[in-house]
Amino acid sequence: MKKAIQFGAGNIGRGFIGAVLEQAGYHVVFADVNEEIVRRLDQDKAYTVEIMDTVCEKQRVTDISAVDSRSEALAAEIARAQIVTTAVGLTVLPRIAGAIAAGIAERMKQGVEEPMNIIACENGIRASSQLKEAVLTHLDDAQRAWCEQFVGFPDCSVDRIVPPVKSENPVDVVVERFFEWNVERDAFKGAVPEIAGMNLAGNLIAYIERKLFTLNTGHAITAYLGRMKGHQTICQSISDKQIHAIVKAAMRESGRGLTSLYGFDRDAHFAYIDKIIGRFENPYLCDDVTRVGREPLRKLSAGDRLVKPILTARQYGVATPNLLLGIGAALHYCNPEDAQSAEMLGMIEQSGLEGAMARITGLPATDPLLPLAAQAYTEVERIISKAE
Repeated sequence: MKKAIQFGAGNIGRGFIGAVLEQAGYHVVFADVNEEIVRRLDQDKAYTVEIMDTVCEKQRVTDISAVDSRSEALAAEIARAQIVTTAVGLTVLPRIAGAIAAGIAERMKQGVEEPMNIIACENGIRASSQLKEAVLTHLDDAQRAWCEQFVGFPDCSVDRIVPPVKSENPVDVVVERFFEWNVERDAFKGAVPEIAGMNLAGNLIAYIERKLFTLNTGHAITAYLGRMKGHQTICQSISDKQIHAIVKAAMRESGRGLTSLYGFDRDAHFAYIDKIIGRFENPYLCDDVTRVGREPLRKLSAGDRLVKPILTARQYGVATPNLLLGIGAALHYCNPEDAQSAEMLGMIEQSGLEGAMARITGLPATDPLLPLAAQAYTEVERIISKAE
């Protein structure tokens, strides 16, 4: 029996990665700390993925079980798995590293020399590599050497919108039809598994930044502008003509930098942008702007979806007025329930806009982006107020 361990039994874990692996013939063991979800998955041994798009359908996922990720039983499950995947969020990866390390140690103890591959399916650059570093800290020298020989950590890029829609059955999940899972071919240990829906990539960083600079950039700017105008969801926000125009222009600015960097066909990339905006408009996927906009400090960091596209574009002389408006809107993001929002607003009050941006991004105080971001903060407020 082929076995996969999926850390994270949330919407992405169930609606995307876990479902793809089960359809590829793996028995999927979901590992999570949510006791109710774990109990229900392990009891029912099945759930439904509802694909909501122009054509709707239901997919039944049946070859599954579940275990509490804090349980000692998890190490034995990992010891007999061929693949381990995660969908827990970048900040949670260090917290599951110990459990993965325990599974690797148990695998070594049992003498299992069949290669295993661990893929962190997170919204971030080189997430699997980050997870590997965390896992190695939990292993001794002999275990680390064994891990280097038999365990691969291929990096990947993932793309599927899975909104937090509540179903009558709490383990059922709603997804869009589109998905993309690009995985680094050369980082696998042993034979590369054949998994329908998993695209093996050579230059993975190009795919990672294509997704980050396009879907994530557009999604975040839609959310921050929508929040400023009082919209509740992404589909409401992108239906606002003013927001639609800014978001599309911003995605094209990032696209000009991206195509210059990686040599993508510009017309094809702009068609990809239009497809993504169409996904934002899907009425079945009305994702909340506060969910998409959460953790603004992370999204404003120098390597993430708002600042990195501007830094890339300016290398090629591409003007970025609409991307800057996206940063300005992000700096306005006020959500008392979001700790990073409160921290960001505190930084602005304490250090001013330029000082706060320097602290958030880590850019030098002399970087020209900082005063431009401060100007964009005022400009986006003027544009929104004028429209109202």
